[in-house]
Amino acid sequence: MKNLFFASLILFAFSSIAKAQQLKSPEGKFVMEFSLQNDGTPTYNLKYKNKEVVKTSKLGLELKDDKKSLLNDFTVVDTKTSTFDETWKPVWGEVDNIRNHYNELAVTLNQKGTDRQIIIRFRLFDDGLGFRYEFPAQKNLTYFVIKEERTQFAMAGDHTAFWIPGDYDTQEYDYTKSKLSEIRGLSEKAYTANVSQKNFSPTGVQTSLMLKTNDGIYINLHEAALINYSCMHLNLDDKNMIFESWLTPDAKGDKGYMQAPSHSPWRTIMVSDNATEILSSKMTLNLNDPSKIDDTSWIKPVKYVGVWWEMITGKSSWSYTNDFPTVQLGVSDFSKAKPSGTHGANNANVKKYIDFAAANGFDAVLVEGWNEGWEDWFGHSKDYVFDFVTPYPDFDVKGLHEYAKSKGIKIIMHHETSGSVRNYERHMDKAYQFMKDNGYDAVKSGYVGDILPRGENHYDQWIVNHYQYAIEKAADYKIMVNAHEAVRPTGICRTYPNLIGNEAARGTEYQAFGGSKPNHVTVLPFTRLIGGPMDYTPGIFEMDISKMNPDNKSHVNSTICNQLALYVTMYSPLQMAADTPENYNRFPDAFQFIKDVAVDWSESKYIEAEPGDFITVARKAKGTNNWFIGNVNGETPRTSNIDFSFLEKGKKYTATIYADAKDAHYKTNPQAYTIKKVAVTNKSKLSQLSAPGGGYAISIIETK
Repeated sequence: MKNLFFASLILFAFSSIAKAQQLKSPEGKFVMEFSLQNDGTPTYNLKYKNKEVVKTSKLGLELKDDKKSLLNDFTVVDTKTSTFDETWKPVWGEVDNIRNHYNELAVTLNQKGTDRQIIIRFRLFDDGLGFRYEFPAQKNLTYFVIKEERTQFAMAGDHTAFWIPGDYDTQEYDYTKSKLSEIRGLSEKAYTANVSQKNFSPTGVQTSLMLKTNDGIYINLHEAALINYSCMHLNLDDKNMIFESWLTPDAKGDKGYMQAPSHSPWRTIMVSDNATEILSSKMTLNLNDPSKIDDTSWIKPVKYVGVWWEMITGKSSWSYTNDFPTVQLGVSDFSKAKPSGTHGANNANVKKYIDFAAANGFDAVLVEGWNEGWEDWFGHSKDYVFDFVTPYPDFDVKGLHEYAKSKGIKIIMHHETSGSVRNYERHMDKAYQFMKDNGYDAVKSGYVGDILPRGENHYDQWIVNHYQYAIEKAADYKIMVNAHEAVRPTGICRTYPNLIGNEAARGTEYQAFGGSKPNHVTVLPFTRLIGGPMDYTPGIFEMDISKMNPDNKSHVNSTICNQLALYVTMYSPLQMAADTPENYNRFPDAFQFIKDVAVDWSESKYIEAEPGDFITVARKAKGTNNWFIGNVNGETPRTSNIDFSFLEKGKKYTATIYADAKDAHYKTNPQAYTIKKVAVTNKSKLSQLSAPGGGYAISIIETK
């Protein structure tokens, strides 16, 4: 049921409209104050439980080729306050129902000398603040180009931060933990070696940015509803500890092309003295519009396997042939081409994965490398393209579809655009129709490489609009999207719930390239997952990659139980069992948890959490009375103490505990685990050891 209340809130008294104006959150934990400085510069500050978490910070935008930017000389001409309270039901999610409750202040500003108006709209929730710029229709501000957004977030101290360096083209970094004052020195090496845009500041960081103050306050800075705008980075003034927005430029260096009426994305600040409340916050989703898809019955959570890990480790290949000069772009005659002998997407291998999925209760099989074009890409053609409908000779589209259908399995399509987005858009209708004609309901898209044809950045306004176009076009065909290498999510999955997954961070594939830090998965839920679910692709059981490919000496920095726990701690309606059938068959008792764990939930309880150290989550499977618990641990062994009070009173359950063995260690003994079954009720308690890079997973099944 929705309850919508619009009422005037008498939250402030003032003798002059330019004086400071206060807005309180519904429960009063937050107080936001808006004011104009003497020169007419708009500012805000934010307090949490009477502690200043954001000091007075400036707002505004610098315009290109304009004599006067939207920075100062403003007067307040109108203020409107309201309150909003609704409960809405997500198509899929961590919970059955989400409450959206906030108090709002909309300040209309008029600029002296230009007679231009902007509105700054603030929404204050009980878990934080969202605000955005709005540009109403007006004669003196219709078309304009943003040179830079000048939104500030002035921190109250030299906080501890979990950050990755600013980069316009990738988020695939391990996180660094440091003081704000240390970012410049620590990022210098990464900045000069890895950051794709060398003109970006060495104190630039990406959002979602997780912070912790010396007195135990957790702060998260991000954005919500990124549509028709450039992705925001943050540049730190490390002398004054002030972050300022830094938008991604396009190929010409411009930050945004605007036409009124329009608005910016929301800038978000989550704050709590309990880390679990940051993880459970739904503020990002609440700042997005309700679903624009009327019939969502075709959108289903998916648990899948795939012909992928063997490719990413180098055991098999994407391309049908390694004889690159033989096959030229646009030529579909492979009669003279010599098959590589390692092509993963061949009929027999795909059928093996289909059989494995069917035998173990999975929904689908992802197949990559099925279509022509990879030989040109790996052959370094400057003009490589994919048409997304032409299979290699050893991939029988119709035959495999019929085989999968006979087993009750769907095949997930793969579209690697190679960064050539105009080519993708030209083929998109034909490609989506090809999917529907052949029984594909979901697509994994990829954007590896430089963006063509203009040399755009992966996160500027132009390419952000392409990602949105792909999602909306897919919805027209009732296709679900899992976008890789796209812009980091900002809650748009509420508005378009067919966006069931993104990558947009360093996922499991990096464990095949040299390994991520063992505590990486204790940071991602506080950062990347704030904006939406991640297709992290967990479930690796063989940590020594050389056993897959002797030429690859990488190591997966995790224990098996840590991998199991990820299905609970890394929320996603799209979950992959990423390893190969052979490796799962070696550990069938541990694999049982992956078979049993749900992918859609009615309740979620964040039991304990500390960014970079540990996370423990309990979730109730939708439509059942069964629960699953996951715990992931960083590099320091620790004992987790939890109780089962979230279970229904008077019910009895059987808990199967998958735990690290006493001598387990992510590097030296990652496959050491124990499994035991115990009877539990809502009065039960548990003390459980988690090894370095380890964790535990528990299935709790109601005893009938």
